[in-house]
Amino acid sequence: MKILNFGSLNIDYVYSVDHFVKQGETIASLGLEVFSGGKGLNQSIAMGRAGIEVYHAGAVGKDGESLVQLLDQDQVDTRFIRVLEEVRSGNAIIQRDKQGDNCIILYGGANQSITSEQIDETLAYFQTGDFLVLQNEINQMSYLIEKARERDLKIVLNPSPLNEKIMDLQLSAISYFILNEIEAKGILGNGQADEEGVQAEDLARKLSEKFPNAGIVLTLGGEGSIYVRQTEMVRQPIYPAQVKDTTAAGDTFTGYFVAGLVKDWPVEKCMDLAAKAASITVSRLGAAPSIPRMAEVEAMFPAK
Repeated sequence: MKILNFGSLNIDYVYSVDHFVKQGETIASLGLEVFSGGKGLNQSIAMGRAGIEVYHAGAVGKDGESLVQLLDQDQVDTRFIRVLEEVRSGNAIIQRDKQGDNCIILYGGANQSITSEQIDETLAYFQTGDFLVLQNEINQMSYLIEKARERDLKIVLNPSPLNEKIMDLQLSAISYFILNEIEAKGILGNGQADEEGVQAEDLARKLSEKFPNAGIVLTLGGEGSIYVRQTEMVRQPIYPAQVKDTTAAGDTFTGYFVAGLVKDWPVEKCMDLAAKAASITVSRLGAAPSIPRMAEVEAMFPAK
């Protein structure tokens, strides 16, 4: 069984601020740090550090060759990443406030230069039963899902950032959705994320009813996470941590959850491992640098 993550690679510019900038406001940053990032890169690193073999496909500009080197250092196979001459790498402008929360502006760059030719050449290496992990930070998503379904791959989708393109995808082909409440409501068409009266369990069940062949992982921030598949439901609490930066918490959760699936663990164990790893991530600064290795997770949360 092989795991392919076809996803974004970014250079993150993180500005420490007292509060998120408002419309028409100019504020001074308390600091600037530059990190490797992108949801695709973060999730590949999380899977690699969780101890599974993962292939990453995507694109960077010449300015992003260090991103490829970082993946190499974590034993991620990078043979399917293209380095493009004519475009810059993707980047993110991240505001991080005193509570460790963040808001992000993405520039797609090379992440929006994926071609059908690259997809065909890459997917030719994978076959029935292999995993394909996707986010929504690259182009050609519809083509990717169509061709992955033809090859009978198990598709894991983290539909972030949520936009109108998501609804144009062949979502019935997805094997696992990993998403937050805002994304869940968007896919269900329930209106604004602040809609009242909709409980998390209801959201997860409605998604499961809409996509009965998929496993639904609904992440709830400080309230933990929920897994639903048809009549099965697993509720996973968080492991408390002193929060410094939430930037890659969701990507860590996704990577470790997928790692558990690949190891054929029960869902309860996958969810628990993912929650443990994410709790370590939020206690550190940065995106990729904050993602723990499996040995760190096991040391902090020894088996009982």
